[in-house]
Amino acid sequence: MLRPLIHWIAPAASEETIALVHAGIRKLAHLTEYAVLGALVVRALEGPQSRPQIVLRALAICAAYAALDELHQRFVPSRTGAVLDAAIDLAGAAFGVALRAVGARDARRRPSRPESAVGS
Repeated sequence: MLRPLIHWIAPAASEETIALVHAGIRKLAHLTEYAVLGALVVRALEGPQSRPQIVLRALAICAAYAALDELHQRFVPSRTGAVLDAAIDLAGAAFGVALRAVGARDARRRPSRPESAVGS
């Protein structure tokens, strides 16, 4: 689906360039998907634990999921599992975990407005 779109956008591009752009888009999609997963896992784990514990647990869950996904792909004839892909997935998860952790910290620092000031 991506290759025809890339070819339509850049009709003069060589097949090598199209393959490179296609691979880049796919890797960027993995980064994005795992960033969302990382942020959601942190959100799911938030509670009485310390922030470092939550972050480490979230990263461990995402790393395990990425590793299992790549292992699964080794058994699917049309797919390949690669350690590099799992590393890209984990990098995306780390980005999402960091965004959620920083966002949650900033939300705690903001002063809340009193109820009487809401409609003013």
